[in-house]
Amino acid sequence: MTQEEALPERESMEFDVVIVGAGPAGLAAAIRLKQIANDKGEDLSVVVLEKGSEVGAHILSGAVIDPIALDKLLPDWRQEDTPIKTEVKEDHFLVLGPAGSLRLPNMFMPRLMNNHGNFIVSLGNVCRWLAGKAEELGVEIYPGFAAAEVLYEDGKVVGVATGDMGIGRDGKPNANFTRGMELRGKYVLIAEGVRGSLAKQLIAQYRLDKDSDVPKFGIGLKELWQIAPEKHRLGLVQHSFGWPLDNRTGGGSFLYHLENNQVAVGFVLHLNYQNPYLSPFEEFQRFKTHPAIRDTFEGGKRIAYGARAITEGGFQSVPKLSFPGGLLIGCSAGFVNVPRIKGSHNAMLSGMLAAEHIMAALAEGKAHAELTAYDAAWRASEIGKDLKTVRNVKPLWSRFGTVAGIALGGLDMWTNELFGFSFFGTLNHGKSDAQSLKPAKDCTPIDYPRPDGVISFDKLSSVFLSSTNHEEDQPVHLKVKDMALQKASEHDVYAGPSNRYCPAGVYEWIEEGEGAPRFQINAQNCVHCKTCDIKDPNGNITWTVPEGAGGPNYPNM
Repeated sequence: MTQEEALPERESMEFDVVIVGAGPAGLAAAIRLKQIANDKGEDLSVVVLEKGSEVGAHILSGAVIDPIALDKLLPDWRQEDTPIKTEVKEDHFLVLGPAGSLRLPNMFMPRLMNNHGNFIVSLGNVCRWLAGKAEELGVEIYPGFAAAEVLYEDGKVVGVATGDMGIGRDGKPNANFTRGMELRGKYVLIAEGVRGSLAKQLIAQYRLDKDSDVPKFGIGLKELWQIAPEKHRLGLVQHSFGWPLDNRTGGGSFLYHLENNQVAVGFVLHLNYQNPYLSPFEEFQRFKTHPAIRDTFEGGKRIAYGARAITEGGFQSVPKLSFPGGLLIGCSAGFVNVPRIKGSHNAMLSGMLAAEHIMAALAEGKAHAELTAYDAAWRASEIGKDLKTVRNVKPLWSRFGTVAGIALGGLDMWTNELFGFSFFGTLNHGKSDAQSLKPAKDCTPIDYPRPDGVISFDKLSSVFLSSTNHEEDQPVHLKVKDMALQKASEHDVYAGPSNRYCPAGVYEWIEEGEGAPRFQINAQNCVHCKTCDIKDPNGNITWTVPEGAGGPNYPNM
């Protein structure tokens, strides 16, 4: 008898709709489903699974949100007490050089880059508030339960199963073993966020990406600071690009002044960078020391840290989103508008649109159907219009570098806005982010300054601020398929970039005497950013869900 055969059967719960992920997309979908059902006087069971210890625990975003989706979903939200309090008052764009900065006139920026009318928020707190709204409508939300498996019957998705609890590091059940639960539904919505493990499986299972461009990603790192009151400018939004990155390395940064003398500072680096010696975390720490940035934080206190991958492929990289029995929504679909550094509005709109398609199917008595009309509907909606206008910004940036690429991207956005077309058509992205690294022998090592503990910090003290925790006696959730390949390629050819691209100190190559170096995985440090699943040059590392409730516990992020 195999171990799998020896395990007890999982208990099962039946719902009309199962949603994986309590982010903006999943919660908006849940709310819209219940709104429609309640308006019709129908009984509809909706459940949301969230792998974080609570709703918002794993949510990390800038965030400046466009309220277009909120205005549609909850039209009276402005009359309520919400975590959406700080409207944008000032909007600055800076180009940074090694010693100075240049502010770009707002009049030259495409209209869609204007942030006035938007709000600076903690997206985690917004999700906590949305979860309350969903529960008031009768949605069941289960935090601390990680969806680990897709359930199929006759080629259709019929639900998901949560991971078993109490599996030891040796892969065997221990004294605390509890079997996972099956949650079955007539439809399943996958709203896991960027590079979700179930979304990745479904894309491969149904070849959803066969007609789309290669997916592209960035890594976003963020800190929350309490700063001196005299330096605080409530409602200021400041974006910048340039130093410390060279012209061939894409990325940018932000400072958002929230309420209570707090500033969110973040750094986004495109994961198609070429130099394996580059460290996104160290670039972020170096950015804060720039003369135009440093003064904001002197005399302040860093109170939170986190990191998360970001979808950057945009319009041409969105895969087919419908599969038999469900849909991909939100960042699982890839709905981030890269130049705006915004995706929560599109995530919410996609969840609402998915809810309407599911309710229409249920009204016709259809279960586990493939809702193919959704694929055309999102492209014709506000989501498609938002993404199509900026579809060439990332490819132009990647091809021509920061200076020429941003200039051409700006021109392309203007022509799309004013005339509804692009001189470039729709450009392709080219290679995947994993394929973009050059061998170490062709690159120059980067000598990063030591952190000063005042403005710049090390990784481990940063991870401490993320309140990351995992049960130690569990299987490592970061799977290396071929350890020999990891040594021969990732270490020998690329000089071990995992040690640098990971923002949490998870990966180390340990040199032990004269023997071969050992690849050590400090899985307990993992902040669930998914960068390793994206950037490993051989696609040799797969991120899977750990036990439910494991990972970061972000406050106010």
